[in-house]
Amino acid sequence: MFKKNSIATAIMFSATAATAFVTVNANAAEEVVADDNVERIEVTGSRINRTDMETASPVTVISADNIAKNGYTSVQEVLNAQPTAAGMSLGASSNNGSGGKATVNLRGMGVQRTLVLLNGRRMVASGTGADASVDLNTIPVSMIKSIEILKDGASAVYGSDAIAGVVNIITKKDYEGTEISADLSSTDKGDGESGGFSILHGREIAGGNLVVGFQYSERGEVIQSDRDFVEPGNSSFVPEGSLGGKTPDGNGGFEPRDHGYDYTTSSYAQTPNELYSLFTSFNKEIASDTELSLDAMYTRRESHQQMAPQPANIDLDRGQLDDKYNDQFDKIDKDGNPIETLNYRRRMVDAGPRIYNQETDTYRLSAGLKGYLDNDDMWDVSATFGRNESKDSVDNSIHAGNMETSIYANQDLWFSGDEMNRDFLVDEGVIYTENNEGGNEQFTLAAGYSGMTENDIGYAMGVESRFESGYYTPDEVTQAGESTAAQQDPTEGDYTVNSVYAEISVPVTEKLAVEAATRYDRYSTFGGATTWKLGATYSFTDTFMIRSVAATGFRAPSVSELYAGNSGSFDYLADPWENAQDSQILVNYTGDENLSPEESESFTFGAVWEISDGVSTTVDYWQFDITDAISRVDVQAKLDECAAGDMAACDAINISGDGSLNDLDTLSSPLTNIGSQETSGIDWNISFNQDIFRVMLDTTFLLDFTQDDIDYTGKIDGNIGGYSEIKSTLTVGVDFTEDFSMQYTAQFIQGMEGEYYGEAFTTDDVIYHNASASYYLNDSWSVNGGVKNILDTEPEEVLGGNDMGTVPSVYDVVGRTFFVSTAYKF
Repeated sequence: MFKKNSIATAIMFSATAATAFVTVNANAAEEVVADDNVERIEVTGSRINRTDMETASPVTVISADNIAKNGYTSVQEVLNAQPTAAGMSLGASSNNGSGGKATVNLRGMGVQRTLVLLNGRRMVASGTGADASVDLNTIPVSMIKSIEILKDGASAVYGSDAIAGVVNIITKKDYEGTEISADLSSTDKGDGESGGFSILHGREIAGGNLVVGFQYSERGEVIQSDRDFVEPGNSSFVPEGSLGGKTPDGNGGFEPRDHGYDYTTSSYAQTPNELYSLFTSFNKEIASDTELSLDAMYTRRESHQQMAPQPANIDLDRGQLDDKYNDQFDKIDKDGNPIETLNYRRRMVDAGPRIYNQETDTYRLSAGLKGYLDNDDMWDVSATFGRNESKDSVDNSIHAGNMETSIYANQDLWFSGDEMNRDFLVDEGVIYTENNEGGNEQFTLAAGYSGMTENDIGYAMGVESRFESGYYTPDEVTQAGESTAAQQDPTEGDYTVNSVYAEISVPVTEKLAVEAATRYDRYSTFGGATTWKLGATYSFTDTFMIRSVAATGFRAPSVSELYAGNSGSFDYLADPWENAQDSQILVNYTGDENLSPEESESFTFGAVWEISDGVSTTVDYWQFDITDAISRVDVQAKLDECAAGDMAACDAINISGDGSLNDLDTLSSPLTNIGSQETSGIDWNISFNQDIFRVMLDTTFLLDFTQDDIDYTGKIDGNIGGYSEIKSTLTVGVDFTEDFSMQYTAQFIQGMEGEYYGEAFTTDDVIYHNASASYYLNDSWSVNGGVKNILDTEPEEVLGGNDMGTVPSVYDVVGRTFFVSTAYKF
């Protein structure tokens, strides 16, 4: 028999509040009724269908109403605003290397360590080719009923990847009627225009409920140089070209380079995309004790990024150069050795900017049967299939081999410093379009059984079988290393995993309840892994409860980690020998088929307290420790150690350490199980809801984040992102009437420290102010509008930042944005 106490009331009260986001223990959409026929619900983080909401695990629930009021148009935007997000993630402002993808990074522990579910079942990995994480663009916002964020480890319940937590996206079902909605937004600079519309229809048909929806959205671009805070770029790759570090003087000779190239005028600060999504669900009671559920989703993404024209970097054989050019440069290096090559660099503005295009198609189909026995126990079986296909291209790519051949044959033209004819470059085979393709596939079969005894002992058990595969085939020119971009090998592989799990929840006394779970997963790649979870709640009074969870977890190596060949990446690094002319240095990344799974331990301890009527608070301490992490060494740290004489550090990144520029050509970073992470912090939430006012303060205090023995607590840089010690969001809502309400939010990011080329720097505290208003014209028609970043707060400068002199995944680089939306229901 469910006893509805004040703690449960406080949790429910917070969950159903139309404020920003709340720390709760169950689905905000479910209503609990204190009678003998109370419906059992499934809570994210547990397989047991239970009547109470007081689980030991902290969960945040974000409602569809909140998503609309804040003007969020993507799942990534919703999740990145959470104080629990840290590190680096991909989104609308990720122009360099994102492939148009959007990700979430809970606790800053890595996007691959956050499990994404759709209605409690796994989503297929997606993006451009074999991937280890879900592209959040594939999930249309219009279909979302709520988003639940489980903030502790859940491998014992869900298996691999749930180390840092779980994001469970709940879709709209059992819907009747039709809703048409549209939204528009633009920055106050008149760019970044975005908009879309959706249609949602639900009706009773064939004895069940059918829901069908379509959503289209388009995001407009913003150019980096159109923002005042962006300083002009100063690249050593200049349009007229340089030979041996010198530029043509216009008279057949060369002079020291005295200027750089501004690459910000053709690079995006906000990347454009178009999304087409179609989704449907059907639920029917096919017998008095059996339910059928079907859902399907298809999303097509067409996205683009744009960067400055290709910087071509070619070492020319001095034996093939005319003497009139050769003789202008030294032929002996500082050690007395002959210099056999001359480095030629040219910003290929003659070809045009690099335009990255992606077309991805993601399909998902899930079918399930759920049945109830006479004793109210429940069984369920399901099958879920997901597939992601992608084609991506890069316009105006440069074929390095053909360019080198053309230079030898047309030296006077290439070394003149004059603009080159594009048709000539096309005829010479210098300009080409790079074409790549890839995909992911997932198929899961699952069966479960759960119930509850007369003594309110809940239990669940089940089995799962899952198949995962992925591939990525780079352009042949890229595979051959003939492109001026980094060389890359193809990736292809698959694995299977069979799992069995069990879970129990026991009310030991009226005040004390314990819960436990265990799971065994058998992988075709490395063998078996066993995980467990133990939690407890204790209610001192009807208004005060403590809760705690200890758990182990693991993450299996993904297809891309196991089977990836060499893949070059131009990382932002400081050359300790100061030979490199740019901050981006080529690092060769490799995978390893012999990788083992990561192992983790997590612990949470917290309290839920209803202080008074309408005022409640939760506080939770959390700690995660990962060993055998699949990681790459910190290349910058190893470079510095190598320069200081540590030969082991030199070997770790495959260089000799002799201090020459050519030595960096072999720089590599293989994946190994040498990594580690230790992180801890405190989540604190307090809410106030009385009469017409709603106030919510949600804060994460980061106490420690150490990765591979390097302390990143309170630090920021272009490679790891940001680990602010305090992130907080304040939301204030006022319901002036039943039809009119306003909402204000303030997002706080405490300043951080960093170091670049030995220069220390700090960022200031940042507060983003946002406001919106909603009005119901009648029972059917509503409008909502507002402003993001009201004060047009500029991002903090980050030396060595990964774009625009900052870290776009941490700070807003677009600026003040106005948005409006409307919805009509009938």
